[in-house]
Amino acid sequence: MGDKKSTQWKVLLGAAFLMATSSIGPGFLTQTTVFTQKLGASFGFVILFTIILDVIAQMNVWRIIGISGKRGQDIANMVFPGLGYLVALLIVAGGLAFNIGNVAGAGLGLNVLFGVDAKVGAVISAAIAVIVFTVKEAGKVMDKLTALAGGVMILLTLYVAVTSNPPVGEAVMRTVDPATVDFMAIVTIVGGTVGGYITFSGGHRLIDAGITGKENLGQITRSATTGVLVTGIMRVLLFLATLGVVAAGLALDPKNPPASVFQLAAGVVGYKIFGIVLFFAGITSVIGAAYTSVSFLRSFSKTIDINYQKFIIAFIVFSTIVFAVIGRPVAVLVIVGTLNGLILPVTLGVILLGAYNKKIVGDYHHPYWMAALGAVVVVMTAYMGIMTVINNLPKIMAAL
Repeated sequence: MGDKKSTQWKVLLGAAFLMATSSIGPGFLTQTTVFTQKLGASFGFVILFTIILDVIAQMNVWRIIGISGKRGQDIANMVFPGLGYLVALLIVAGGLAFNIGNVAGAGLGLNVLFGVDAKVGAVISAAIAVIVFTVKEAGKVMDKLTALAGGVMILLTLYVAVTSNPPVGEAVMRTVDPATVDFMAIVTIVGGTVGGYITFSGGHRLIDAGITGKENLGQITRSATTGVLVTGIMRVLLFLATLGVVAAGLALDPKNPPASVFQLAAGVVGYKIFGIVLFFAGITSVIGAAYTSVSFLRSFSKTIDINYQKFIIAFIVFSTIVFAVIGRPVAVLVIVGTLNGLILPVTLGVILLGAYNKKIVGDYHHPYWMAALGAVVVVMTAYMGIMTVINNLPKIMAAL
């Protein structure tokens, strides 16, 4: 009994870190640095507000997935026949596009550490990610790797945050009393933390591990909350590290803002630490994006379901080939990145509708307050997502 509980606890922690490290990618590092530079200490309010929104979104999604034992696309198809296919298409397209950036980030991390060409580094990183899914117990290896990587990133960023000597008092004050509120920053950060495939990464991991049903509901909820808090801790530390550098009047390199934060705060050691953090951020996001994207296809093909690890490997290899041969296809990234803002309100909205469908959840009664808060998140992110699409129409047209 003890061994079973221990194994279950490891899976729950692994699911939390899979979600967290999936969101802590190269884009996470850049967004956090750039918004801190723009908003200063008031970015603390954005972090606090987005953590609240993230917890609401993830608790709703993980609980319904956990109770039903069904993946996101299956719930969508049961709510609106055919919608699951559209959701899967958006998730997989977004996962593939962003995975190109994740592979690139991991490659750049190795470039910083060892001086290898970024494309060579990307291939090495992809090979490591592929090895994870060649193991029979790939889920357990993934759990351990994401937890280790998450822990290392947090500890190293903590060191840099302390070294940069940030104005902590001002940060705390502006977190509850911001000088300015940037709603676009809030939606961008929410989308980067629980948007796209990230929303379902941990929940789908629990389904694969067989941790579902009412008896596991409390643990599922704690796992979801833990994932968001791990992401929040990493963001707070990176925010403080950047704030310390900015408050000291030092200028960040616009070509690579996060790298300059680490270097300005802790010198050459800081720059190497950035390489480690970027590598771990990239490779764990590669694993998370590939695993979750393929999980959205498993319901539609028995071949994919049986051989899902091989399809995950193919997903990683294809992303790496695109980066190595083409680089980052700007047109694709602009279009998919813009559409990604619409995925969260659609998927969360579908989950909330499924929460009261007895064919999906049986006799489970989803708390109305939780659904109401989830609905607020849907409306907010839908509005900002639509505005993002409208604002990016010129870029999309130019890309086409």
